Amino acid sequence: MAERIVSRPEALPLGPIGGRGIGWNGMVMLVVAEASLFGYLLFSYYYLAVSNPPGWVLESEPSLKLALPNTFLLLASSVAAWWGERGIRKDDRGQALGGIGLAIAMGAVFAIVQGFEWKDKAYGLGTSSYTALYFVTTGFHMAHVIAGLMILGALWLWTWRGFFSPLRMLPMANGIVYWHFVDAVWLAVFSTYYLSPYLGVGQ
Repeated sequence: MAERIVSRPEALPLGPIGGRGIGWNGMVMLVVAEASLFGYLLFSYYYLAVSNPPGWVLESEPSLKLALPNTFLLLASSVAAWWGERGIRKDDRGQALGGIGLAIAMGAVFAIVQGFEWKDKAYGLGTSSYTALYFVTTGFHMAHVIAGLMILGALWLWTWRGFFSPLRMLPMANGIVYWHFVDAVWLAVFSTYYLSPYLGVGQ
């Protein structure tokens, strides 16, 4: 039996089985750490908004023309990524490639539209503490979007090459969780910078 195992190493368990493992715990810790950084930035916004004189928020009614549909687009990309992951669980490579590919396309469009959103602003990074926080927070989020797109791209390529199966899919589970995190964080950023001024924060 031992000779047979040595002669057929491909039959040995070479990686984590299922959607959980040491890598999963690392991803959870990464999400917690990154969420803390965003928490500090958003706390800074609300602290400065209530401690500064009225008018600290330069846009009392931020335009939602681009930001609102862009938010829905990013949320839809999470649904597409989830659908792609379901494809791996069902051993349906076509569904997995379609879902992940759609999530990549939606995420790329979000990044482009966010670029137009920044370009439309009448102020720059150094105009005030409000603008500094706005560009740092949204820029920090954009860095996560780009990292997420690179991860999704790798997952799409590995899926296309047949690296995943319902039994071995830990990298897929980790990558999709990261993308969900990127989308969830944007909801907090969007609510803070685009919706809270309508509620009187910083006015």
